[in-house]
Amino acid sequence: MSRSHAQKIDTFNHSKTDRIILFVNKIVLSLIVIVVLVPLLYVLVGSFLQPNILMTQGLSLNPDHWTLSGYVRIFQDGSIIRGFFNSILYAGGFTLISIVFSILAGYALSVDNLVGKKTIMIFFLFTMFFNGGLVPTYLLVRELGLINTPWAIILPGAVTVWNIILARTYFKALPNELKEAARIDGASDFMIFLKILLPLAKPIIFVLALFAFIGQWNAYFNAMIYLEDRSLYPLQLVLREILIQNEVQPGMIADQLARAEMQRIAEMIKYSSIVVASLPLLIMYPFFQKYFEKGVMVGSLK
Repeated sequence: MSRSHAQKIDTFNHSKTDRIILFVNKIVLSLIVIVVLVPLLYVLVGSFLQPNILMTQGLSLNPDHWTLSGYVRIFQDGSIIRGFFNSILYAGGFTLISIVFSILAGYALSVDNLVGKKTIMIFFLFTMFFNGGLVPTYLLVRELGLINTPWAIILPGAVTVWNIILARTYFKALPNELKEAARIDGASDFMIFLKILLPLAKPIIFVLALFAFIGQWNAYFNAMIYLEDRSLYPLQLVLREILIQNEVQPGMIADQLARAEMQRIAEMIKYSSIVVASLPLLIMYPFFQKYFEKGVMVGSLK
């Protein structure tokens, strides 16, 4: 039976109410896609437009109005390139630490005969709802000597209770027969985890990696608090200065330009910077999507 024929039979079997619901769902999803795509296309097209066209006429699909000068100025400026690689370092280190500790803690808490498991879970859940706040956290980071270092961005918040619970739920859902068969063959708990369970945990690993990387990539508040050296600024903090404070580095815009021209070029640089900042996530997601679909329902009830 062909796929199209199967779809026709499936559509025929739907009741009138089901067809109405499906039709409404398609309309709603189409509207959501439009709401998401229109701003992305606006920023993407705006990043290629000449500054005077963008400021006076708005978006234009005429190739004669397009230019790469915004991207040229970005890649000529050291602060954005440095911020980009700093963000890669921070997000990569944050993701690695988050995955390692979340997976290890999740597996340990999924073991039925773990001594004190309920007490540990109560302690974890308590920290999930109550914390010391911003000032005690800052004092702790300062006393550890992490101020104005990359570790001040990577370590705080790298391990979250929610990720541990997701990993624990995933490991508990795996068949116990796998563990029992391995124990009969003489495997230890560590070997069971390393050789059997860890290869099966790819979906939850990629889901946690995606969540951690996106969260850290888009973060700028911790960097604004803990970092004083501009050479350590992540890309999002550099973009914050450009987008909110409208502080474009002198090297990106020549001093002899008039203020109006500076504003036009600054507007173009804003769009180009947003596109550059979004590229890693746009490139990453298609490769993680198949694992995301498998692992996103880990916490659902069965």
